[in-house]
Amino acid sequence: MQEIIEVLKFLFLGIFQGFTEPIPISSSGHLLLARNLLDIDMSGLSFEGFLNFGSLIAVLIVYRKDLMELTVNGSKFLFQRDTNYRSDFNYIMLLVIATIPAGLLGVLFEDTIESVIGNQIKIVGITLILTGIALWIIRNLKGFKSDDEITIKDAIIVGVAQAIALIPGISRSGATIVGAMLIGFKRSSALKFSFLMYIPVSVGTMIFSVNDMIGNENFSGQFVLLIIGLVGAIVASYFALLWFINVMKAGNLKYFAFYCLIVGALVFLFF
Repeated sequence: MQEIIEVLKFLFLGIFQGFTEPIPISSSGHLLLARNLLDIDMSGLSFEGFLNFGSLIAVLIVYRKDLMELTVNGSKFLFQRDTNYRSDFNYIMLLVIATIPAGLLGVLFEDTIESVIGNQIKIVGITLILTGIALWIIRNLKGFKSDDEITIKDAIIVGVAQAIALIPGISRSGATIVGAMLIGFKRSSALKFSFLMYIPVSVGTMIFSVNDMIGNENFSGQFVLLIIGLVGAIVASYFALLWFINVMKAGNLKYFAFYCLIVGALVFLFF
């Protein structure tokens, strides 16, 4: 019976993290809340980073056509010097530039952030409220910049927004989309740029997480549970991302703003 309960807990956490990762409500903050409510001890295991790999797979599936087009066209410009595909190559370079801030901050300060505020539930409440306010501010923005109008400055700004999301409770997708919309991105361009720049960051997180988990004494005993959580994360992230794309197209971000504000307030009342 205890084993069944453990399986259900990890499956729930995988689905929970997978569903909250693509949408702007902070998967890290919600996972921390869920782990406290379910009393699951994952000390020493980079569980969240491992589950992020499930979300990465979902992103790769949803944006597979865009990724294939960028890869093929970017290669044609790079190796064949076909100037017809310069814009695709430039877009790839902008994605690389946008990942640098989060990469540097993650390498230099992630352990510090985790040790200082990583398990502070009240911090999650504050950051969820801030996320809700930010989403409310951009709820009606439509933007004017398409993919080929994004500049290096724009990429850096959105990259800094992604770096800020290392703080628990700050949604990565929320921060990057808010940053992109505030500087004029169209909704579709903000969505695409946000999730494509998530790919290299997620790969880096996965590499560090696997190294940490393999070297941990609890890894072999929880391997099957981790895989169950991963599968749940893949399925949940896929459907959550498709849903969020439709929400963005319809301009209904206000509902996520309400949700973050309410949950943030509840954190202060009950934790």
